[in-house]
Amino acid sequence: MRRWIARYRFVLLALFGSVGAVAAFAPAMAQTEREAAALDALFAQLKSAPDETVARQIAQQIWIYWTTPADPVLASKMQDVLMLRQRAAFPDAITLLDDIVVDYPTYAEGWNQRATLYYLLGNNEASLADIEKVLEFEPRHFGALVGRAVIYKSRGEQSLAIEAMTRALAIHPFLVERSLFPELQEEITRA
Repeated sequence: MRRWIARYRFVLLALFGSVGAVAAFAPAMAQTEREAAALDALFAQLKSAPDETVARQIAQQIWIYWTTPADPVLASKMQDVLMLRQRAAFPDAITLLDDIVVDYPTYAEGWNQRATLYYLLGNNEASLADIEKVLEFEPRHFGALVGRAVIYKSRGEQSLAIEAMTRALAIHPFLVERSLFPELQEEITRA
Protein backbone atom coordinates (compact mmCIF):
# COMPACT_ATOMS: atom_id res chain seq x y z
CA MET A 1 0.00 0.00 0.00
CA ARG A 2 2.76 2.46 0.95
CA ARG A 3 4.62 1.67 -2.28
CA TRP A 4 1.46 2.42 -4.28
CA ILE A 5 0.96 5.70 -2.42
CA ALA A 6 4.57 6.71 -3.08
CA ARG A 7 4.20 5.87 -6.76
CA TYR A 8 1.10 8.01 -7.19
CA ARG A 9 2.01 10.79 -4.76
CA PHE A 10 1.59 13.45 -7.45
CA VAL A 11 -2.07 12.46 -7.83
CA LEU A 12 -2.51 12.31 -4.08
CA LEU A 13 -0.98 15.75 -3.70
CA ALA A 14 -3.50 17.22 -6.12
CA LEU A 15 -6.38 15.52 -4.35
CA PHE A 16 -5.20 16.07 -0.78
CA GLY A 17 -2.88 19.02 -0.82
CA SER A 18 0.09 18.90 1.50
CA VAL A 19 -0.88 17.40 4.85
CA GLY A 20 2.15 18.84 6.62
CA ALA A 21 1.48 22.39 5.47
CA VAL A 22 -2.20 22.15 6.33
CA ALA A 23 -1.55 20.70 9.77
CA ALA A 24 0.77 23.59 10.60
CA PHE A 25 -2.02 26.16 10.44
CA ALA A 26 -4.75 26.64 13.01
CA PRO A 27 -8.27 26.54 11.62
CA ALA A 28 -9.87 29.83 10.71
CA MET A 29 -12.42 30.82 13.30
CA ALA A 30 -14.74 32.76 11.01
CA GLN A 31 -15.46 32.68 7.29
CA THR A 32 -15.90 36.32 6.43
CA GLU A 33 -16.63 38.07 3.19
CA ARG A 34 -13.03 39.20 3.27
CA GLU A 35 -11.85 35.59 3.44
CA ALA A 36 -14.14 34.62 0.56
CA ALA A 37 -12.75 37.55 -1.44
CA ALA A 38 -9.21 36.41 -0.58
CA LEU A 39 -9.99 32.95 -1.95
CA ASP A 40 -11.39 34.49 -5.13
CA ALA A 41 -8.21 36.56 -5.45
CA LEU A 42 -6.07 33.45 -4.98
CA PHE A 43 -7.90 31.68 -7.80
CA ALA A 44 -7.34 34.69 -10.05
CA GLN A 45 -3.63 34.69 -9.17
CA LEU A 46 -3.42 30.94 -9.74
CA LYS A 47 -4.91 31.21 -13.20
CA SER A 48 -2.29 33.77 -14.22
CA ALA A 49 0.67 32.40 -12.23
CA PRO A 50 3.91 32.97 -14.14
CA ASP A 51 5.50 29.63 -13.27
CA GLU A 52 5.06 26.34 -11.46
CA THR A 53 6.72 27.48 -8.23
CA VAL A 54 4.40 30.45 -7.80
CA ALA A 55 1.39 28.35 -8.80
CA ARG A 56 2.28 25.71 -6.22
CA GLN A 57 2.50 28.35 -3.47
CA ILE A 58 -0.86 29.84 -4.42
CA ALA A 59 -2.48 26.40 -4.64
CA GLN A 60 -1.18 25.59 -1.17
CA GLN A 61 -2.89 28.70 0.19
CA ILE A 62 -6.13 27.59 -1.46
CA TRP A 63 -5.79 24.14 0.13
CA ILE A 64 -5.41 25.82 3.51
CA TYR A 65 -8.69 27.67 3.03
CA TRP A 66 -10.40 24.47 1.89
CA THR A 67 -9.19 22.34 4.79
CA THR A 68 -9.54 24.88 7.61
CA PRO A 69 -13.24 25.65 7.84
CA ALA A 70 -14.52 28.56 9.93
CA ASP A 71 -16.81 26.43 12.10
CA PRO A 72 -14.72 25.30 15.11
CA VAL A 73 -16.50 21.94 15.43
CA LEU A 74 -16.03 21.19 11.75
CA ALA A 75 -12.43 22.42 11.91
CA SER A 76 -11.71 19.99 14.74
CA LYS A 77 -13.28 17.13 12.81
CA MET A 78 -11.23 18.03 9.73
CA GLN A 79 -8.03 18.01 11.78
CA ASP A 80 -8.98 14.51 12.92
CA VAL A 81 -9.64 13.46 9.30
CA LEU A 82 -6.26 14.80 8.19
CA MET A 83 -4.49 12.98 11.03
CA LEU A 84 -6.29 9.71 10.23
CA ARG A 85 -5.49 10.13 6.56
CA GLN A 86 -1.84 10.79 7.31
CA ARG A 87 -1.74 7.53 9.31
CA ALA A 88 -3.51 5.71 6.43
CA ALA A 89 -6.45 4.90 8.73
CA PHE A 90 -8.77 5.29 5.76
CA PRO A 91 -11.84 3.42 7.08
CA ASP A 92 -11.84 5.52 10.26
CA ALA A 93 -11.41 8.70 8.24
CA ILE A 94 -14.32 7.70 5.97
CA THR A 95 -16.53 7.10 9.01
CA LEU A 96 -15.76 10.59 10.27
CA LEU A 97 -16.28 12.06 6.79
CA ASP A 98 -19.65 10.29 6.58
CA ASP A 99 -20.70 12.33 9.60
CA ILE A 100 -19.21 15.52 8.19
CA VAL A 101 -21.08 15.32 4.87
CA VAL A 102 -24.34 14.69 6.74
CA ASP A 103 -23.82 17.48 9.27
CA TYR A 104 -22.20 19.94 6.79
CA PRO A 105 -23.59 18.94 3.40
CA THR A 106 -22.37 22.06 1.57
CA TYR A 107 -18.78 21.76 2.80
CA ALA A 108 -17.02 20.79 -0.44
CA GLU A 109 -13.79 19.62 1.16
CA GLY A 110 -15.60 17.02 3.25
CA TRP A 111 -16.88 15.47 0.03
CA ASN A 112 -13.44 15.80 -1.58
CA GLN A 113 -11.60 14.09 1.23
CA ARG A 114 -14.07 11.20 1.16
CA ALA A 115 -13.84 10.99 -2.65
CA THR A 116 -10.08 10.72 -2.38
CA LEU A 117 -10.24 7.97 0.22
CA TYR A 118 -12.77 6.04 -1.84
CA TYR A 119 -10.39 6.32 -4.80
CA LEU A 120 -7.48 5.03 -2.73
CA LEU A 121 -9.61 2.09 -1.64
CA GLY A 122 -10.56 1.30 -5.26
CA ASN A 123 -14.18 2.42 -5.04
CA ASN A 124 -14.22 4.62 -8.14
CA GLU A 125 -18.01 4.83 -8.36
CA ALA A 126 -18.32 6.25 -4.85
CA SER A 127 -15.38 8.55 -5.53
CA LEU A 128 -17.01 9.92 -8.70
CA ALA A 129 -20.31 10.45 -6.86
CA ASP A 130 -18.54 12.47 -4.17
CA ILE A 131 -16.56 14.42 -6.79
CA GLU A 132 -19.90 15.51 -8.26
CA LYS A 133 -20.85 16.92 -4.85
CA VAL A 134 -17.48 18.68 -4.49
CA LEU A 135 -17.94 20.40 -7.84
CA GLU A 136 -21.51 21.33 -7.00
CA PHE A 137 -20.25 23.38 -4.05
CA GLU A 138 -16.80 24.39 -5.36
CA PRO A 139 -16.62 24.25 -9.16
CA ARG A 140 -13.03 25.52 -9.04
CA HIS A 141 -11.81 22.48 -7.09
CA PHE A 142 -8.87 21.51 -9.29
CA GLY A 143 -8.10 18.52 -7.03
CA ALA A 144 -11.54 17.03 -7.60
CA LEU A 145 -11.27 17.65 -11.34
CA VAL A 146 -7.89 15.89 -11.43
CA GLY A 147 -9.38 13.00 -9.47
CA ARG A 148 -12.19 12.74 -11.98
CA ALA A 149 -9.70 12.84 -14.88
CA VAL A 150 -7.53 10.11 -13.36
CA ILE A 151 -10.50 7.83 -12.72
CA TYR A 152 -11.87 8.31 -16.23
CA LYS A 153 -8.42 7.71 -17.72
CA SER A 154 -8.03 4.49 -15.71
CA ARG A 155 -11.40 3.32 -17.06
CA GLY A 156 -10.42 4.07 -20.66
CA GLU A 157 -12.89 6.96 -20.92
CA GLN A 158 -10.34 9.21 -22.57
CA SER A 159 -12.64 11.97 -23.81
CA LEU A 160 -14.16 12.42 -20.34
CA ALA A 161 -10.68 12.33 -18.80
CA ILE A 162 -9.40 15.01 -21.16
CA GLU A 163 -12.47 17.16 -20.52
CA ALA A 164 -11.96 17.00 -16.75
CA MET A 165 -8.23 17.66 -17.03
CA THR A 166 -8.79 20.58 -19.39
CA ARG A 167 -11.17 22.11 -16.84
CA ALA A 168 -8.61 21.59 -14.08
CA LEU A 169 -5.84 23.19 -16.14
CA ALA A 170 -8.04 26.21 -16.86
CA ILE A 171 -8.07 26.79 -13.10
CA HIS A 172 -4.52 25.66 -12.26
CA PRO A 173 -2.34 25.71 -15.40
CA PHE A 174 0.70 24.15 -13.72
CA LEU A 175 -0.78 20.92 -12.37
CA VAL A 176 1.85 18.18 -12.40
CA GLU A 177 -0.82 15.70 -13.51
CA ARG A 178 -0.83 17.37 -16.92
CA SER A 179 2.01 14.97 -17.73
CA LEU A 180 -0.54 12.12 -17.65
CA PHE A 181 -2.15 13.67 -20.73
CA PRO A 182 0.48 14.10 -23.45
CA GLU A 183 -2.27 15.07 -25.89
CA LEU A 184 -2.81 18.23 -23.82
CA GLN A 185 0.87 19.21 -23.81
CA GLU A 186 0.68 20.76 -27.26
CA GLU A 187 -2.42 22.76 -26.29
CA ILE A 188 -0.69 23.94 -23.11
CA THR A 189 2.37 25.04 -25.09
CA ARG A 190 0.20 26.96 -27.57
CA ALA A 191 -1.89 28.68 -24.88
